[in-house]
Amino acid sequence: MVSSARRSPHVVAVLAYDGMSLYETGVVTEVFGVAWPDLPEPWYDVRLCAERPGGFGTVGGAVLTAPHGLEAFAAADTVVIPSISDVEVPPSAELVDALRAAHRRGARIASICSGAFALAGAGLLDKRPATTHWLYAERLAERYPSVEVDPLPLFVDAGDVLTSAGSTAGLDLCLHLVRRDFGGAVANLLARRLVSQPHRDGGQAQYIESPVRVDGERHEVARSMDWARERLSEPLTLEDLAASAHLSPRTYLRHFTAATGTSPIRWLIAQRIEASLGLLETTNASIEEISAAVGFQSAVTFRHHFSRQVKITPSAYRRAFRSGATSAGADRQACSPASR
Repeated sequence: MVSSARRSPHVVAVLAYDGMSLYETGVVTEVFGVAWPDLPEPWYDVRLCAERPGGFGTVGGAVLTAPHGLEAFAAADTVVIPSISDVEVPPSAELVDALRAAHRRGARIASICSGAFALAGAGLLDKRPATTHWLYAERLAERYPSVEVDPLPLFVDAGDVLTSAGSTAGLDLCLHLVRRDFGGAVANLLARRLVSQPHRDGGQAQYIESPVRVDGERHEVARSMDWARERLSEPLTLEDLAASAHLSPRTYLRHFTAATGTSPIRWLIAQRIEASLGLLETTNASIEEISAAVGFQSAVTFRHHFSRQVKITPSAYRRAFRSGATSAGADRQACSPASR
């Protein structure tokens, strides 16, 4: 980690192209491009790039100017492909070369929605799990059979390469990257700024097949979720959740799945993992103590579910957060008025 008086901002290069939608690009620039006063310093440095720098027409008729070319990928710490113009057209040789070079250099590569096609075309998703908008998942799998396409998750974190579903899932991915870079407290603070959920599990379903009607039973399910969050340390079961909602387990399961797109037990595991993040970040409690505090029957079970959901072990997450938080804290102190 950087230990100098002031580290350089984390550079985020974002691809632009003619006819693009502003939503996905706007999500990226809003998360990484606005340095609110209560966020760490230095924040990110966003650079809008294009294969041919200049002005581009966007959906709705607005004109967007991209001042940087693909050479900006070479200086980026993170490269984001928010989408592509046509999933039936392979990425250009120039874009493929720029993505491969950035990845070889060690940049983190991320895509939103159809942007996964560009990453796949560059070979960055070979033998890796990945996702895209559910409308495009089958086409992605057909064109790139070496990619392990999963149409269900909101996003997939494969370490140095990340992919997300369409539109709003891009916000979940961006907040996830902030969490990786600055920790949960900063990500939660930014989420509140954006009036967004601080953390949605990447494995959550992209869409809900049959929305449940707004009725008394749905409200009871919602209340049962609040009830469960207050009792995460207890050994809760489906029957317990159903009883708190005054429903039979079968009826509860049907309404819960329709309302959330996941099962009660999978949701409960995700809530317990989410609760453990803050304990790992801010306390010196042992893994065994934390696993018990958030309701896992054993540390072995906790490690299994944590690694499956977060993609690293609890100990590795704690080390990464403590290291990043220490560096960011040193930078903020060095940049305070007293240190100038």
